[in-house]
Amino acid sequence: MKRNKILLVSLMLLGSVAAVQSCSDEFVDVKPSESMTIDDLDKFNNNDGATYFVNSIYAKFLDWDMSTFAWIGVTSIISDDADKGSTVGDNGSDKNLLDALDITATTPSFKELFTSNYQGINRANQALKYIPQLDKADAELRKRLTGEAKFLRAFMYFTLVRSFGGVPMVDRVPVLGNEEDKKMQLSRVSKEEIYAFIEKDLKDAIESLPNKSVYSGNNIGRASVGAAHALLAKVYLYQKKWQLAAEQCDLVTGYSLTPNFIDIYKVSGENNAESIFEIQGSGADAGRAIKQYSQVQGVRGSGGWGWGFATPTQGLYDAYTAEGDTERRDATIIHRDMTLYDGRYIPKTVENKFYNYKAYSSAFYDKENTDTNIRYLRYAEVLLIKAEAANELGQTSTAITLLNQVRERAKINPTTATSQADVRTAIWKERRLELAFEHDRWFDLVRTGQAPAAMAADGGKVFKVGKHELFPLPYEFIMESGGLSQQNPGY
Repeated sequence: MKRNKILLVSLMLLGSVAAVQSCSDEFVDVKPSESMTIDDLDKFNNNDGATYFVNSIYAKFLDWDMSTFAWIGVTSIISDDADKGSTVGDNGSDKNLLDALDITATTPSFKELFTSNYQGINRANQALKYIPQLDKADAELRKRLTGEAKFLRAFMYFTLVRSFGGVPMVDRVPVLGNEEDKKMQLSRVSKEEIYAFIEKDLKDAIESLPNKSVYSGNNIGRASVGAAHALLAKVYLYQKKWQLAAEQCDLVTGYSLTPNFIDIYKVSGENNAESIFEIQGSGADAGRAIKQYSQVQGVRGSGGWGWGFATPTQGLYDAYTAEGDTERRDATIIHRDMTLYDGRYIPKTVENKFYNYKAYSSAFYDKENTDTNIRYLRYAEVLLIKAEAANELGQTSTAITLLNQVRERAKINPTTATSQADVRTAIWKERRLELAFEHDRWFDLVRTGQAPAAMAADGGKVFKVGKHELFPLPYEFIMESGGLSQQNPGY
């Protein structure tokens, strides 16, 4: 094979006439601490080499800019589930602005969200370009790895389209100096086109991925066919393609609810029978970890161990209490004068009243890195997606049965809702209580039309209809696009 120099090109073309290379532009990152120069593709023409390309995509999800401070801000702090937290004088760069819904195109978290996902997409595009050329690698492995890359690319585009609406569709490795590729990187396409691209990637992934049970050892946690079906169901849900969403849920098989809710979020509960897809954080001692995810949200102050950002709101706490949902509440929210599952006591002296229990790491609570996995797709959510879709299709009795499965595990009474409208509201509320701090609340508020009322109830914040449904595209991107892309309305 001829020699190849692979450039990991960031979408952000900041301050240059050509694509700016990422900070590791000559490397495929396998772990945050290791990288490999690619100046000869023959070196990668084996099973390990093919795997490295896809591992580099997974590795991006461990980064601070992808999964930590900005992501927590734009999914939790901005919503009615979390306040900024920390201390009054600690704004966390822009977390005070997100909390107040005072956001603009120069709010830093949106640039991090945008750029990090496109960096991950570029890694996926690298994998999809070069893995087919590795003819000495096992054919079945290459097929599976291609499916994983397409799943992860779809996952990142789903984040982008929910956040910004239409975005550039970068579906290949850009060639430096190629005007068509530059235009591709700088031109938004419609959200409908992005959704269609996501659907195609997931359908392709379904044809290539194995069942979760096939994975063992170091491969546990990789994307599976169940994950692809579940994500596709969620993608259809956001587009109100109810029948298609329900059909995909029916194809998510081999999973079950964890009997005790709190066990899901212990290290011992990672990748368990309920888990469909998680970002794997095995801790600093294992050489890879999600950068400071637990520390940023950890208990702050005397007797604490973290920064104390993204603190649960009183409104969220009260929503559990009103349902008699104390077991699930106390597995989601840490409060003062509380003993955690591992015996750690939270004294009355800590800074904030509440903290995110789902981000807690028993073994790594005082370290920058964390062994905590981020739970992104669980079987409980599949049940709730199916319930919502069934209800919208007029199958309300089926929806009630599915909803009550989730409530039964939470050890609360069956729903009293019977009408389609009341069941719809009950499902939306159940999503909040079941999935709190799993990075969906803001997007749920927007897609269901609950955001104006929810924001008003959360300290009188003003959700501007016609504006706040989407985040602003980063100012730098709009300037660099030179008119090829227009800003979202209202910014």
